[in-house]
Amino acid sequence: MKIRVLGSAAGGGFPQWNCNAPLSRAVREKRPGFLVRTQSSIAASSDGQGWAVFNASPDIREQIAAAPELQPASGGPLRHTPIKAVVLTNADVDHIAGLLSLREREPFVLYATSRVLKTLAANSIFNVLNPEVVERRELPLEGVTHLEGPDGPLGLTVETFTVPGKVALFLENDSDENFGTAPGDTIGIALSETQPQPRNGYDRTLYYVPGCATVTEDLKKRLDGGGCLMFDGTVFHDSEMADTGVGEKTGSRMGHMAISGPDGSLSALRGVDLKRRIFVHINNTNPILDPTSDAARAVAEAGWEIGYDGMELTL
Repeated sequence: MKIRVLGSAAGGGFPQWNCNAPLSRAVREKRPGFLVRTQSSIAASSDGQGWAVFNASPDIREQIAAAPELQPASGGPLRHTPIKAVVLTNADVDHIAGLLSLREREPFVLYATSRVLKTLAANSIFNVLNPEVVERRELPLEGVTHLEGPDGPLGLTVETFTVPGKVALFLENDSDENFGTAPGDTIGIALSETQPQPRNGYDRTLYYVPGCATVTEDLKKRLDGGGCLMFDGTVFHDSEMADTGVGEKTGSRMGHMAISGPDGSLSALRGVDLKRRIFVHINNTNPILDPTSDAARAVAEAGWEIGYDGMELTL
């Protein structure tokens, strides 16, 4: 199974268009080690021919342009794409806005939970993806789905599971507990080949959890022994947006747990047995974006990698 990180940043990308904080200035000035990052998305394929995209970033056109395997084949039909399915893990703008760029009556299958599908149905702008061309299929909150494209199976299987999260920002209602969050707002995905190769110690599953408010005991048990985890790396410190003067919200208020601290992901996942662990969905305020920072060193010393656009894995 081939995996490509299309976008490793959180909403807004890196640098964010209107951010003039030191980290964003550093990447604009092309300082060594500072990498431009587009918004959160990965792609997967069992055969290198048909691909599933996980989360449709607003930057998807740029991401496709940087990934030859997602472009129309040379000598192929005048209208064609290797993208056969799109899977959504929530309804955040940075995960659904790219759907609008996938119009042009190109068939693919769109997978999401009932909650997310209802959000799309309630916003008529998404009708640019004509349901007669782009089929919408519901993902169970806890269950296994064999991904298909318009022409049949993709050889990929996803097992979905709920994780603590938050309703999309544009759906928030402050009068509701947890700002309207309900089961199905945020899911994690265990991705594997439908007919996996023999195991060698670890399984060949990719656990993709780009948004997570806290690590539960059930989640740790699910991840233990996994081949690779791509996990929510939005903020290093819960209060870093306020600390850097660019915002008021904490990571927890946005539905994202911090990396550091006694309740952070480094601590929570320390005892979980994984072959690889990679942070994705990284906010432009996160100091791990500076490869010389203490935060980046702490992450590396804990056995974590920092995801980047174009990163490729084979499981």
